[in-house]
Amino acid sequence: MDLRTALRDDPAELICSAKGCRRHATWGLRWNNPKLHDAQRRKVWLACDEHEVTLRDFLSLRGFYRDSVRPDALDPHDG
Repeated sequence: MDLRTALRDDPAELICSAKGCRRHATWGLRWNNPKLHDAQRRKVWLACDEHEVTLRDFLSLRGFYRDSVRPDALDPHDG
């Protein structure tokens, strides 16, 4: 199930993006790669509470991180 479908139909299906984690996602980390995406484009990684900081740090080191929001605050165009 893709992010847009899960947000619309079954938010309980949102699973953390960290490798090997199967926990429910409580965060949406919005990011973009400025070399590939226009400034308004936002990609999303989902994170549980335990992995939000780790994933945010990974994206921040590369200059990709934009913000973290709760899944219900994600825009339908994110992802």
